[in-house]
Amino acid sequence: MATLFWLQTGACGGDSLAILSAESPSLEQLLLDGGVEMLWHPSLSHGHARRFDHLVDAILAGGQALDILCVEGSIITAPRGTGLCDPYRGRGKMALVRDLAERAGVVVAMGTCAAFGGVHAAPPNPSDCIGLQFDHAQPGGLLAPDWRSRRGLPVINVAGCPAHPQTMAQTLAALALGLPVPLDGLNRPASHFSTVVHQGCTRNEYHEYDVEDTQPGDRACLFFNLGCQGPMTQAVCNTELWNGVSSKTRAGVPCFGCTSPGFPRDGDLFRTEKMGEVPIHLPLGVERPRYMAYKNLARAAAPQRVRDKKMKP
Repeated sequence: MATLFWLQTGACGGDSLAILSAESPSLEQLLLDGGVEMLWHPSLSHGHARRFDHLVDAILAGGQALDILCVEGSIITAPRGTGLCDPYRGRGKMALVRDLAERAGVVVAMGTCAAFGGVHAAPPNPSDCIGLQFDHAQPGGLLAPDWRSRRGLPVINVAGCPAHPQTMAQTLAALALGLPVPLDGLNRPASHFSTVVHQGCTRNEYHEYDVEDTQPGDRACLFFNLGCQGPMTQAVCNTELWNGVSSKTRAGVPCFGCTSPGFPRDGDLFRTEKMGEVPIHLPLGVERPRYMAYKNLARAAAPQRVRDKKMKP
C-alpha cells in the first residue's frame, strides 16, 4: 500500500476538483483497489485540522511513511523570499513543502501552478510564485534542478490548468504500483505529453486546408486567427476527452496551452500573434518557409465540400 499526502499551496483547488472526474481508474478505484492510502487531502479528508498537524509531525519524525507527496498550487515566496504570504506554523508553507519532499518516495506537482508557477506566477502578480522544480521553463524552482526524491526521481510535473483527470489518476496508479514513469524534457509523464492537442481535434481538416475562423462560434480551425495553441501544446485533451465527452476545441474554444511552462501567455488568449499574415508561433516541428509555401497551396486546394461544411448551420 502506497501512502499519499496531498498538500495545497497557492492553489484554486481545480486539480482536486478535476481528479474527481477520473474514470480509468476513478479516484475510488485508485483508493480502494489501486494500492493507494490517502493520508490527507485538504478537501476530501474528514479529520480535524489537528490531524493534518499530527501527520506532518509523524512524517517529518520518520514515524509515518510517505510514498507519494502531491503538491497542488504554486509555491509562494513573497514577501522577500520568506513565503509568509502562505504561512504554516510561523514559517512559509514553502518550507513545509521542502521538508516533506525530503521524506517522500516521489513528489508529484499536480497542475501547471505546482509544476511551473502557472497563473499565480504570471505578471504583474506580486506574490513571487514559482514551481516545485521549475520556474516557468527554467529548471530550478523551490528545489534545485539536480534534486531527487528517495526513489531517485525529479519532481514529476503533471501539468494542466487543471491537469487532465486521466493523466493524474494514471500517473498515481503507476507510481503506486512501482512502475517506471518515463518523463519528457519538462519532467512530465511522456505517456501523456508526447502528442499535441491538435491530434484528435475535430477541426483538423479545416486546419489542413487553411479554412480558418475569424470569430468564435464558427466551425473551422481556431489556430490561425483565434489564438489556438493546440498545434504547439502537448496534452491528451482530444484523444482522452474530458468526462469522456468533449474538449475546448470541440466546444468551440481555442486551446490556451495550459500544460506549457509559459502558461498563461502574456496577451490576448483569443488572438493569434502574427508576422504579416503568418503566425509567429508555428506548430511543433514545422519550419517557417515550408509552412508558408504549404499553406498557400492548401488554401487554394481546399475542396468545395470543406468550404460548404464550414458554412452549414
